[in-house]
Amino acid sequence: MKLGKVKIWIGVGVYVFSGAATVAIAAPDRAPEAVSNWEVLANTEVAVERLDHSPVVKIVQGSEGGEGGEGGEGGSPTKPPSTYTPSQGGEGGEAGTMFKDKLSGTQLLNALRNGGYVIYFRHAQTEKDYADQVSAKMGDCSTQRMLSEVGWQQSRTIGKAFQTLKIPVGQVFSSEYCRAWQTADIAFGRFEKRASLNFPPSEDYTEAQKAQMRAAVMPFLTTMPANGTNVVVVGHDDLFDAATGIYPEPQGVAYIVKPDGKGKFEIVANVLPEEWSKLAR
Repeated sequence: MKLGKVKIWIGVGVYVFSGAATVAIAAPDRAPEAVSNWEVLANTEVAVERLDHSPVVKIVQGSEGGEGGEGGEGGSPTKPPSTYTPSQGGEGGEAGTMFKDKLSGTQLLNALRNGGYVIYFRHAQTEKDYADQVSAKMGDCSTQRMLSEVGWQQSRTIGKAFQTLKIPVGQVFSSEYCRAWQTADIAFGRFEKRASLNFPPSEDYTEAQKAQMRAAVMPFLTTMPANGTNVVVVGHDDLFDAATGIYPEPQGVAYIVKPDGKGKFEIVANVLPEEWSKLAR
């Protein structure tokens, strides 16, 4: 009888891979690695500004971001809109900020193979749809929303595509939420937890909390990756929304960001889990 490879998270659950008969056990509360310059938080608020001559989002100082936690998650498989209507100060990603893919297909793939990008994933699909940032306890997955079977498959699909397409990945960061680091672990086999990628413990964010989220996520989006590599960040909707004014949906979607080395960045594309394998076509 041919056995499958089984990986178990203690106190979390089980997912099954095909392959050699192996059991790997990992505790859910992995100690974060040493703080790097990615952990240096910006002390200034940031905003989204649309350049008149370009549909690309640039980040400058000043705007409002996401609001309310991860309600509204259902894991719809539809592609995010390629174009958003501009909103001044845009809260909650409503209407969104003007954004249109600059790169796609083989052009995007070749760019990623050269490195220099930050790939921000919203975690893969979860079993249920509710905001858990108030009740969630870090290190206790039973208090949090968990990945569904679809989410496991999305994560495996992403990881397989990156290997097949030979997209170089350097550092992999995730929030401390189980659904985020498990997405990273399944897809890339490694991760560094960062508390700065967590939600504030509230369902209705204050202006100060929105500013906190913007300041927390900006260093991840603006720091240049090591030469010839891309940085992966697996996080949540509201933090990305707070920094860009774009609400990242559905679950599992990735936004590809190009830092300019001067504290700003451009968003060049968004990719759904099942679209990664199609970039070479």
